[in-house]
Amino acid sequence: MQRDELADFLRRRRAAIRPAEAGITEGPRRRTAGLRREEVAMLAGVSVDYVVRLEQARSSQPSTQLLAALARALRLSDDERAHLFRLAGHQPPPGTGPAALARAGLVRMLDLLGDTPAMVVSDLGEVLAQNRASILLSGDHTGLAGDRRYLIYRWFTEPDARAVTTGEEQDRHTRGHVADLRAVAGRRSGDPEVTGLVDRLLAASAEFRRLWAEHEVAVRRADRKTFLHPRVGPLTMDCETLLTPDLGQKLLVLTPADAEARERLDLLRVLGVEEFPAFTP
Repeated sequence: MQRDELADFLRRRRAAIRPAEAGITEGPRRRTAGLRREEVAMLAGVSVDYVVRLEQARSSQPSTQLLAALARALRLSDDERAHLFRLAGHQPPPGTGPAALARAGLVRMLDLLGDTPAMVVSDLGEVLAQNRASILLSGDHTGLAGDRRYLIYRWFTEPDARAVTTGEEQDRHTRGHVADLRAVAGRRSGDPEVTGLVDRLLAASAEFRRLWAEHEVAVRRADRKTFLHPRVGPLTMDCETLLTPDLGQKLLVLTPADAEARERLDLLRVLGVEEFPAFTP
């Protein structure tokens, strides 16, 4: 445990957080721009005395539960959270996965893409945000709950998920889903969200068990997919994947692969939204 470094880090992070960022109203007599010690204690659910002793390098080694509470109270990033644990003499716990909300910058890119179908997806295949063109092409996937929110889980447990693409492409997509999940499992080793999803897929699908045992690994960055749309017919689309630096979220951008697909996508924009089977990329 590096007591002096830990104390300095906590003091500096407390001073860097404005009260409004933590949901605290700034009063007219406030003399400091950052949080007070009692405010950190309140947000973390610990005593003020313990926060004082931490910041004065006089405390015993804090528990991992207390460090997690301090990390939330101080709005630490993933890197800062890992640094906090190491200063306190603990190994950082496995990541808790990407945020449940799409990154603001990626959402702005969805708007800028306009009539080009695009969506923000987590590394486990949960659709976090879509633009209107994406919803017209493949349906709205943002309201799903439980394991159904993962594209790969629907692919292996719901037959209709595969009916929206051609039989010739289904085997390639199936292997691609498994290889991509293998890459995530390797990067997020020990993460209960990942291991739990893998265990449930192993229990639910013999096909998944067979492919998982082959140990293919590949991050999906580019692909060509044919959408069997019930209103305008097949659309062949090129899919480009832009990954965030931490690989936690990705922006999928779909562009028509030929003139016929472009014409059908234009027609779909005119027709608007109507109920149709959900597509699984």
